[in-house]
Amino acid sequence: MALARRISSTSALLWISLCALCYLSTVQSLAKSPVTCGSTLKLMHKRHEVRLHSHEVQYGSGSGQQSVTGVTSSDDVSSYWVVRGHMQKPCVRGHPVKCGDEIRLEHLKTRARLHSHHFQSPLSKNQEVSCYPGNDGVGDSGDHWRLECSGREWTRGTAVQLKHVDTGRYLHVSGHKFNRPIAGQYEVSSCDCSSDIDWKAMEGVYMTSKLKTEYAESIVKTEL
Repeated sequence: MALARRISSTSALLWISLCALCYLSTVQSLAKSPVTCGSTLKLMHKRHEVRLHSHEVQYGSGSGQQSVTGVTSSDDVSSYWVVRGHMQKPCVRGHPVKCGDEIRLEHLKTRARLHSHHFQSPLSKNQEVSCYPGNDGVGDSGDHWRLECSGREWTRGTAVQLKHVDTGRYLHVSGHKFNRPIAGQYEVSSCDCSSDIDWKAMEGVYMTSKLKTEYAESIVKTEL
């Protein structure tokens, strides 16, 4: 009986080890998978570890448009963004986004697009980043961001930079925090700088070329 228990215990440990290896392999595989057109995802700032976020709160200065911030929470539905192509060069749903592509990021909850312009940001006095619906929801060239990354394609978990096409400034987290009504949230701006501009694709629903979806996190189902 003791021998049988030892064999059973050993088998159980081997099974757990195999499961752990399979899980690690899957996570590593997902981390290297491409980010694709039409995917809905969260972007995390590499240094400050905040997710790019927006909401129906307007700036009290500058453009007065819908504000964009960074939040520490990883499960806020208002931090989801849909990857869209250039206004004149739509991307193909499920196709990988390539380094150098010009893209738009559409806020899932409000359908406004990540935008920048020459207004000053409220805290750091960099360039303001907002969400802009545009006329009839169409938007304008201020919604375009050039994806900068190493290699050929944007891959999950890999640091990338988003350069605003119209102004040449990079999407940035200054480290400054807001007070009420969005107390504790980080200012997001665009700046002519080379530090604190790295972002990573995190949780989301990723489209494939076969129009199937891959769930990077099971929590996405309940959030959406």
